[in-house]
Amino acid sequence: MNDRTLDACNIADLREMARRRLPKGLFEFVDRGTEDEVSLRNNRAVFERIRFKPRTLVDVSARSQEVTLFGKRHRMPVGIAPTGTAGLWWYEGETALARAAAGAGVPFTLATGSMTAMEKVAEQAGGTLWFQLYMWPDRSLSHKLVERARAAGYEALVVTVDGVVPGNREYNLRNGFTIPFSFTRRNVTDVLMHPGWLVRVLGRYVLTSGMPRYENYPSELRAKITARPMGRATLRNDSLNWDDLRALRKLWPQPLIVKGILHPQDALLAADCGADGVVVSNHGGRNLDGAISPIEALPGIVEAVGKRVTVLVDSGFRRGTDVVKALALGARAVLLGRSTLYGIGAGGPAGAARALAIFREEIDRVLALIGCRGVSELSREFLDAPGFELPAPEAGRPELKLLETGKVAER
Repeated sequence: MNDRTLDACNIADLREMARRRLPKGLFEFVDRGTEDEVSLRNNRAVFERIRFKPRTLVDVSARSQEVTLFGKRHRMPVGIAPTGTAGLWWYEGETALARAAAGAGVPFTLATGSMTAMEKVAEQAGGTLWFQLYMWPDRSLSHKLVERARAAGYEALVVTVDGVVPGNREYNLRNGFTIPFSFTRRNVTDVLMHPGWLVRVLGRYVLTSGMPRYENYPSELRAKITARPMGRATLRNDSLNWDDLRALRKLWPQPLIVKGILHPQDALLAADCGADGVVVSNHGGRNLDGAISPIEALPGIVEAVGKRVTVLVDSGFRRGTDVVKALALGARAVLLGRSTLYGIGAGGPAGAARALAIFREEIDRVLALIGCRGVSELSREFLDAPGFELPAPEAGRPELKLLETGKVAER
């Protein structure tokens, strides 16, 4: 690992390194939220309302972070979330992230909109690989992509359901970070001021395979990234419904995970459709501004489906303390998005490995200081979390069921 990323004491340090290295438009595309960024700020602020109640005089000399997800043991209670811009922050950054995950013994999720083909990532990285799916308006093309992921050896399918239309990320327009690129004096100067990125990332693509493009798109849809406005270059499907999830369940025999759940009833419906897991997520505050944070939604979802499916969570995690709080609230593991991207942006593969090492060190320290011998022992007993009480059953509330039509009705 190079000295530069070793100097990073925390994720904030890696973020600052990435900010200096990358063009402003590209950095802000990942770093920022949507509209007034209310959800983005709340995702972080909510952690401050949760405090620890440590136990003392506990022998914690044999601490363990191991966790089992979908029948497979992992060395840490985290995984890498799907991030479609990894290949723009570093040349073939998806492969670098996957290798870092494999080295740390955690899952890596490849995004539909990645710049590296899923087969190449599987061949070069190894480890536990999951594939994230956006459903396109032409369902048959998405189903072909699912079959391709299965043939490439991906072990779980992560279906994102909270992005049926693009979020309103106005800063992309202000930065001139549109695709096709709107060449202005401002953004051209910005790119030229970051010659390292221009040469080592964009230049390498141009000299090898041409301008970066969405390599997992089928030939009917594949386009260079210079085809559409940034953030709107992935096709979305506003007719997505529960029937689509049932159809995917029939196509995919391995773990099926639904990402983007914030309501307990949706978690129940996902379980009824055959999902093996859900990811409590508000897309990192990048889609719907004003949505509650996943940590606020987590206890109710765990209460609703925690005994039926594996509950994961993402959005806003920057510290090992954040991860431990989520696990104590009932999550089985945390998916990291921006945090590991900051590592890639700061120093490529070494930076990604450093990001995961920072989380390992911080989680280990927190477990020791709260008197917990392993993540499997975490519970709400270690927390003071006002406002995060599990919801009591509502008297007389009618039960709900998923009808064959995919609609909800009382019974």
